Amino acid sequence: MKISYNWLKQFLKIDWDSNRTAELLTDLGLEVEGISPFESVKGGLKGIVVGEVLTCINHPNADKLKLTTVNIGQEAPLQIVCGAPNVEAGQKVAVATIGTTLYTAEGEAWIIKKGKIRGEESHGMICAEDELGLGESHAGIMVLPDGLKVGTPCSEVFEIEVDEVFEIGLTPNRADAMSHFGVARDLKAGLKQRDILKELITPPVTNFNIVNRSLKIDVEVIKSELAPRYCGITISNLIVQPSPDWLKNRLRSIGITPKNNVVDATNYVLHELGQPLHAFDAAKIKGNKIIVKTLPKGTQFTTLDGIQRTLSEEDLMICDMEKPLCIAGVLGGQNSGVTESTSSIFLESAFFNPVSVRKTAKRHSINTDASFRFERGIDIDNAEYCLKRAALLIHEIAGGDITSDIVDIYPKKKDDYHVFLTFDKINKLIGQEIPKDTIKSILASLDIKVKNVTESGLGLSIPFYRVDVQREVDVIEEILRVFGYNNVEFKEKLNASIAPTSKFEDYKIQNIIGNFLASKGFNEILANSLTSPAYNKLSEDIRDEHTVGMLNPLSTDLSVLRQSMLFSGLEAIAHNSNRQMHNLKIFEFGKTYHQFETQREEKKHLSILVTGNRLEDSWNTPPKKADFFYLKAIVENLLNRLGLIQLISQPNNSDTLSEGISLLLNNKVVVYIGVVKKSILKEFDIKEEVLYADFDWDYILEAIVNNKIIYKEIPKYPEVKRDYALLVDEQVSFKQIYDIAHQTERKYLTNVNLFDVYNGKNLPEGKKSYAVSYTLQDENGTLTDKQIDKIMNKLLHRYESELGAELR
Repeated sequence: MKISYNWLKQFLKIDWDSNRTAELLTDLGLEVEGISPFESVKGGLKGIVVGEVLTCINHPNADKLKLTTVNIGQEAPLQIVCGAPNVEAGQKVAVATIGTTLYTAEGEAWIIKKGKIRGEESHGMICAEDELGLGESHAGIMVLPDGLKVGTPCSEVFEIEVDEVFEIGLTPNRADAMSHFGVARDLKAGLKQRDILKELITPPVTNFNIVNRSLKIDVEVIKSELAPRYCGITISNLIVQPSPDWLKNRLRSIGITPKNNVVDATNYVLHELGQPLHAFDAAKIKGNKIIVKTLPKGTQFTTLDGIQRTLSEEDLMICDMEKPLCIAGVLGGQNSGVTESTSSIFLESAFFNPVSVRKTAKRHSINTDASFRFERGIDIDNAEYCLKRAALLIHEIAGGDITSDIVDIYPKKKDDYHVFLTFDKINKLIGQEIPKDTIKSILASLDIKVKNVTESGLGLSIPFYRVDVQREVDVIEEILRVFGYNNVEFKEKLNASIAPTSKFEDYKIQNIIGNFLASKGFNEILANSLTSPAYNKLSEDIRDEHTVGMLNPLSTDLSVLRQSMLFSGLEAIAHNSNRQMHNLKIFEFGKTYHQFETQREEKKHLSILVTGNRLEDSWNTPPKKADFFYLKAIVENLLNRLGLIQLISQPNNSDTLSEGISLLLNNKVVVYIGVVKKSILKEFDIKEEVLYADFDWDYILEAIVNNKIIYKEIPKYPEVKRDYALLVDEQVSFKQIYDIAHQTERKYLTNVNLFDVYNGKNLPEGKKSYAVSYTLQDENGTLTDKQIDKIMNKLLHRYESELGAELR
């Protein structure tokens, strides 16, 4: 939120510099994130001086140019080439000297330099209105009054406003501070706490006067629960034209583009007092009646921005006898707005239900200054006062007469909040005793009234506009922020409660695995859980009926919650590959979301993606592609790190993988690993092979809780290795060999390793060769050759009988 310092000073007469004021506002909870300068004329007319045209002749080499000499108060006049048709000798003009920076209408800077135009030197420029930012005319140069002294800086001739603008990071609960008046009110309270008493100046409305009652517009509020208060008045015989400079400057300083005097007046009061207003062209209100109601679902309505919107039956609308005119509290309609031909208006000031406005604004993806305030809650008691303030301002700058009584439909008056504040609670929460007089003074400065006083506390009445102060702790927070957090004393003793935590906390296990993967050269990513529904067609496992959609998506590509971790990971792969990063090892902890008939399901996963080479190119290491077995080793080591070792492997049937396996624990899949199908990679324009692993993280956390750590002493006796070259059928897997070995010899066999696979010449058709090593060890003694031979013969017999294996 932007706050003009000059504007703020209209409510509170202070002479502090902006930094000191910003510091106090921040202490009060209105954090000033930055201060930026504002000039009503960009550049402040620096380098622009009053000059007098001494001579003016036709340019010898150009029909449409003039060659002039101009006195700017220096020893010698300047020769300037000018293309304006109205330049003449004897005129006083605005001259931009060499080195002066001027700005285009779009804000782009350009510098005046010495140059030659059609062979004649030019030492400056005689300026038009638009070139100086003083107007929009470019028909000719700006001719100044004759009485001005030559050489006078134009910054002294024209009234240029210089301001400083606070950028306040307003928290959503502080609806009361969404205006210059609201900020000034807080600032006054902060100054009072520092013994600086300042009067809060409010714009007077005592001269509000109804001239006649010639234009009456009736108002009917059908949905009073959505519009608890609705005020309005008519103003006739006004003239719509550009606003005066002072009003334009106020709006421009806070980033608002002026439109016309009526619209600008409503915007001014909005940012001045925090009350949104809307002006309707009275001639466009059919039947001279305003009806506040909802319309049937599907009704079409075109808003001021030219977009046709389909209304919901919950959208509150401002209508006349025939048609809708405005989405209440959000945005006006194209068919009722103020134009240059408008001569009479109906001016609206209302309080709309915050929840209703918020839902409507989100439903139609509209965010306006009005909806921003309505949906957070404004001061319902201020509606009539702000209406009078706006009417008087419009009368001042647009003329016209007030031609109706104020319509004020307020059937059920909103009561202030009532809270009982105990002194003990204040001292307990703040940690020190604050004098009771100080507490009462702070409350008074915040418009919180003390209704009754007891020994234990205060009975308080809190104004309705403080929507965030409804409990005792809220009042204490208000007291503390005005008293000053910096004024709370430090105690010599510090008390803290340390809550016991389990070693199996999710974040702890995540840190263990994150560090493990980082040590292997992986980088963690954090992808958006929002994704595109177009990905649903890439996998039969993802079904449209299970999709969790967004009610108000930012775009089609971010309109649903993901059902798979794969596609957001592939987006990261594609993004990096397009930027010449081809060797990628990434992982992500994230969630998937599914919608079922009776409930929604949210599951946590760990996904790993690998593409390209295992290592970056190096002079002493030949490049080696990451393959399925590389990722499988990473996965198994990861699970081993968590103590999950009794896993069963089976082929994977995921339709997103061309080949892969699943690892099961207690008949439930812990992780599936594989190579992503090329047809899916093509959708992301990825040409390299991508390896993918998806862990069921929720099940892993459940499994490791009951996992027992088993340890044993390091054996004292040596291990023995023996090898077999086994000729087996092509369909025989190493897992079968591995399982048979461990089933046959449970006591001495410690490891089975496949170190070579051959499938080629000199082998019978349909056969392949596995070279397998076996590690044997006795913890209690050295194995003899006889024992080893017996074990190896037993293994070979099992292979021959069960797998039809032969020794090569």
